[in-house]
Amino acid sequence: MFHNWLDRWDERRAKRGEEGKKATVFALDAERAFSGAAKIGSIEEFCLLADQAVADQTFFDEPTRSDQGFKRRDGWLKFPSDTLTDIDENNVVWARITESGSLDRAMVVFHHWNASARNNQLARFFSKRGITVVEIAMPYHLERSRPGSTHADYMLSANLGRTIQSIRQGVWDGRKLIRWLKSEGYREISVLGMSLGSWVAGLIAAHDATVSKASLFLAAGSLADMVWTGRATRSIRESLEPDIELTDLRRAWAPLNIENYADRLARPDLILHVVLAKRDKVVLPELSERLIQRLTCAGARPSILQLNCGHYSLAMPPYILSAGLSLKRFLSF
Repeated sequence: MFHNWLDRWDERRAKRGEEGKKATVFALDAERAFSGAAKIGSIEEFCLLADQAVADQTFFDEPTRSDQGFKRRDGWLKFPSDTLTDIDENNVVWARITESGSLDRAMVVFHHWNASARNNQLARFFSKRGITVVEIAMPYHLERSRPGSTHADYMLSANLGRTIQSIRQGVWDGRKLIRWLKSEGYREISVLGMSLGSWVAGLIAAHDATVSKASLFLAAGSLADMVWTGRATRSIRESLEPDIELTDLRRAWAPLNIENYADRLARPDLILHVVLAKRDKVVLPELSERLIQRLTCAGARPSILQLNCGHYSLAMPPYILSAGLSLKRFLSF
C-alpha cells in the first residue's frame, strides 16, 4: 500500500517536471562537440567523430590551465568557463562555498538536471563535520541559466553536439574548480553527483586523479539509454525518435557513457559510492545495474546502497536519511 502511494507521488512529481518541456528540433551540431570538426551532415559521420573521442584519452582534459579570473567573496566563487558558448550567462561559473573551518577535506557537489536551488541542509550538515562543501552550478543551471528558459534545455536535448559540449563543459568547469581547491590547500577532494550531475561527477572522477572519492546518486552509465527510457526525458525522445535510432544514439553519445571509462574509475586510489532507487522511472534500475556490473568487471568495488523508492521520493524521509548517513560513512572512511 505504501509503495503504491510512493509510486503515485513520484508520478505526480514527474508530471510537474514536464511543465515547460516540449519537443524540439533534432540537430547534429558536431562543431560544438568536437573541436575543429568540419560541418557534417550525417549521423554516421557524427558517430565516427564520437568513436575517436572515446579513444582520445585527452578528450576531457582542460583546454587551458589558467588560474586567472577566480573571484571569491562572501561565500561565493566565480570564474570564467573554458568553454565559450553563445549564452553569456553560461560562460561564467558560480559556486557556493560552505566552509568547515578546515583545509583537510572538500566535496564538490553537482546537482540534478533542472535544479532550482542549492542544498543548504546538505551543505550545513557536512560542513559541521569537517568537510567544506562547494556547490557548483552546472552549465545552463542556476546563475548560468539561459534567459527566458523554463529549464536547462541546452544541457540535455535533442541537439547531439550541444549535449556533448555541455557535459564536457561541466567536466572542464569541475576540474578547474578542483584544481583551485587544491591550490588553496585542500588535501582530499571528493565529488558528489545527483542524477544528471552524477554523469558529470563520474566523468571527472574517471579523468582526474586528484579526486579520491566519488559518490554517485541515481546514476547509470549510458546517457543515451537514460534519455531514451527515462520518465523525465520523454520530450527529448520525442524529438530524437523520427531522426535517430537508439543504437546510433548510443554511439553518438558514447563519449558521455561512464561505462566506457570503467577501468579509470577502478583505479586503486579512487573509492566509489553509489546510491540507487529500486523504483526509479527516470534512471531505470537495469541501467544502474549495468553500470555496477561494468565497474565490478573492471575491478572496482563500489559501496552500494539500494533503496526501495523512486527517483524523486529519494528526497523524502526515511530514504534521504538513509542516503545521507550512507554518504557520511563513506566520506568518513
